[in-house]
Amino acid sequence: MAYVLRFINICKKKPVKSKFLSNDELHNSLNTLIRLSQIESFEEYVTLYNNKKLPSKCTILKFNTFLDENKIMRVGGRLGNALFTYEKKHPIMLQSTNRFTKLLFKYMHVKLLHAGPRLLLASIREMYWPIGGLNLAKYCYRQCYLCCRYKGRVINPLMGNLPQGRVTPGGFPFESVGVDYAGPIMSASHQGRGCKLTKVYILIFVCFATKAVHVELTGDLTSNNYLTALRRFISRRGKPKHIYYDNGTSFVGAYNEIGRFIKDNCNSLSENLAQENINFHFIPSQAPHFGGLWEAGVKSIKYHLRRILGNCNLTYEELNTVLVQIEGVLNSRPLTPLSTDPDDLLPLTPGHFLIGRLITSFPSQNYGEVPSSRLSRYQRIQQLRQHFWRRWSKEYLSELQQRSKWRSNADTLGTGDLVVLKEDNLPPLKWRLGRITAFHPGADGINRVADIRTATGIVRRPFCKICPLPNNKEG
Repeated sequence: MAYVLRFINICKKKPVKSKFLSNDELHNSLNTLIRLSQIESFEEYVTLYNNKKLPSKCTILKFNTFLDENKIMRVGGRLGNALFTYEKKHPIMLQSTNRFTKLLFKYMHVKLLHAGPRLLLASIREMYWPIGGLNLAKYCYRQCYLCCRYKGRVINPLMGNLPQGRVTPGGFPFESVGVDYAGPIMSASHQGRGCKLTKVYILIFVCFATKAVHVELTGDLTSNNYLTALRRFISRRGKPKHIYYDNGTSFVGAYNEIGRFIKDNCNSLSENLAQENINFHFIPSQAPHFGGLWEAGVKSIKYHLRRILGNCNLTYEELNTVLVQIEGVLNSRPLTPLSTDPDDLLPLTPGHFLIGRLITSFPSQNYGEVPSSRLSRYQRIQQLRQHFWRRWSKEYLSELQQRSKWRSNADTLGTGDLVVLKEDNLPPLKWRLGRITAFHPGADGINRVADIRTATGIVRRPFCKICPLPNNKEG
């Protein structure tokens, strides 16, 4: 604008003092931009320019607006007797929807070292009075790329529906299980002095339907040890149909060994389990909330283990005994809220579903409506088991209806959007940039996982690790 005004002066044959822009030229160009923005934003400008009285229903009447010697609208206000500067007592009036005002806010946001909305608005009000300025300051703060990267705010889609294995009654426990490792913890080679400490790991199996827990202790992270622990589990609890497992890349720190083991052996484990007619499933990488059921089991086991062990180191047999006792405690937890009525039945627990059937037993017919006097002892046991499943359907399943969080869908990502991949072990400015190439919707049609093209290739991440950057098309 300063060069445009200089060109106009040259055309009018006015002398130019210097080939560089002077302070007066920059100040005049700023006043010109302010006048143009006020003419675009306020219809009352023409009324004030013609020295006419503003109508009674005018929105800016409360500001006692007037035009100064540069024909710029200023706030009259009530601070005429204050010991402030002229610009502070009579700030320039601006409209927050005008392009000039938006550019001013962006400039001041960067000049004030990416200040927050309140500080940004307070600094601008030293000279200007933007109408709707707080909303514009918040918008400017949210549209700043650097501030968005530091905040690292992700998108939380609507909480998904429960998988079929968690809401299907009538089967046996551990038909669909989630598996996770915990540890390492230290185990002593023997009691007394001179014992050596070795690392051991806890392998946890959690039933999807009944939340029953089975715990195995393994010596190290090898595929053979995992398969032998799985065979022990099958021999005691029966063969599962589906096994769900963490991807392994979400582990950091002490869990890097577990992540490496899972990453290196996932193909061989899947091949071995396929020969046993067991389906092996992986959840998306870096998405532990996709396996919240077994993550909660790990948390519960660690809760009791810390209080039992303290600072002592048990032998392998003692540690295995403690874990089996913890397993019994966890399988005695009620699945439904307790009632205060003393005449009510005992609370339903995972232990109810672990009693009354053989490992190799076949599915039996429904004895729920048959009188107990006509049943044999085996059929009576099956009737009791089916009674537990009816209580499970009526009492426990209704408790799963509510969504505890993520109750609304905030899916605002689109193909081609610029995003940042959230990394827990890196500072925000070192997070990788990428563009979304594809989505992977769930069974309910809601996107929760996306493929992102980065400088090192295409990676797949859940929405909880994707931070969208502002798509500011206005520049």
